[in-house]
Amino acid sequence: MNPEQIARRLVGLVDEHLVPGAQLAVHRPGEGLWTTAVGLPPDAAVPIGSITKTFTATVAMALVSDGDLELDAPLPDVGRPLTLRQLLSHTGGLPSDPDDVHGTSLRRHALEACRTLVPLHRPGAGFSYSNIGYVLVGHLIEQATGMSWWEAVDAVLLRPLGLRPRFTVGPDTDRAAVPGHAVNTALKRVVPVRQSLALVDAPAGALAASATDLVTFGRMLAGAPPTLVDPDDLDLMRAPVRHAEPFGMADGWGLGLALYERDGAVWVGHDGTADGTSCHLRINPDDGTVVALTTNGSSGFALWRDLVPELAEAGLPVGDYDGFRALRRRIPPPPECAGRFRNGDTEYKVRPADREELELTVDGEPFADLSLFDGLVFAMRDSDTGDTSQTGRFLRDPQRGSIEWIQIGGRLARRQVPEMV
Repeated sequence: MNPEQIARRLVGLVDEHLVPGAQLAVHRPGEGLWTTAVGLPPDAAVPIGSITKTFTATVAMALVSDGDLELDAPLPDVGRPLTLRQLLSHTGGLPSDPDDVHGTSLRRHALEACRTLVPLHRPGAGFSYSNIGYVLVGHLIEQATGMSWWEAVDAVLLRPLGLRPRFTVGPDTDRAAVPGHAVNTALKRVVPVRQSLALVDAPAGALAASATDLVTFGRMLAGAPPTLVDPDDLDLMRAPVRHAEPFGMADGWGLGLALYERDGAVWVGHDGTADGTSCHLRINPDDGTVVALTTNGSSGFALWRDLVPELAEAGLPVGDYDGFRALRRRIPPPPECAGRFRNGDTEYKVRPADREELELTVDGEPFADLSLFDGLVFAMRDSDTGDTSQTGRFLRDPQRGSIEWIQIGGRLARRQVPEMV
């Protein structure tokens, strides 16, 4: 690994993407910890968004190891045959988020959402990334420990790892977490933004951490001491779950960890986006390498995508997802792609833009233009920014053969009205 080359390229990418600050931390066995930071103190806490889910999953798996939770026992009170394994792997068929927040109790919010939201598929039959599923995991943790989710994360995970508890929302909110920034690279505009996460969504996205904190956490997930999860259960977290196909996000999914393939090796980790931040954690369980990037700009995701090949060139190949590997031969869009699709309270509408492309709106707002390829996968061009880094797909019903779902960013939306528009 060439640290000087990596540090130099990070400075250039921070400037190119107008990111106010970034932290990069790397641990390689035999070489120890290496860190660099641009525009941020190395120990500053950055809201890490959905990487919080991996912390929540790890607490749940520690309780599984202790016999306090069961992976495959049906959950009580939810009104459908859900299990903890399905929640952790996003295979429960739950939509992502309800518009309505039901009180301030994780239990009430999660159970009410489960009762009222229309399932996307039967439990265990497919993958759809779900925040409400992790709120339900947080509720199970509270039931098993008799503590709040915040207290349990601190007692079961953070304190044993020597990490300070820092949250963006909740009873122990850390006001010192750095602010995120909305970045418009076309207009060269960078505006600070506040975190807007609801209290009841804390298990899905409330933690703040430095890149070094994430490496400490990642080393434990790679098998380094302290042993907080039984090794067999740790293996389950890192193993692909059947039917968990997170197209558009990762190459596979375990129990709280995404899987990324690179040159025959499988890395695990998670990405996280909060208000004006983008953070990334990657772990190679085979050799123990851990890489973490935190940024406090909304363009941090594009920075990460540009940084990954730079890391490889500098002797640090890191696993990441490339949805464009699935794009083979461009095809004209079949008429049956058009229609309305729904994930919870969010409506996706697809209609022809011309003979070659489809137009996608989300809740009535222009979202992206879609170019279709073999297998009903598509490349996306963002309506606002012109960004072309994302992919998605349409999915057919295995029995009827008709197009039943659209999948974007790992989230499914189910057809509502099979109309031509």
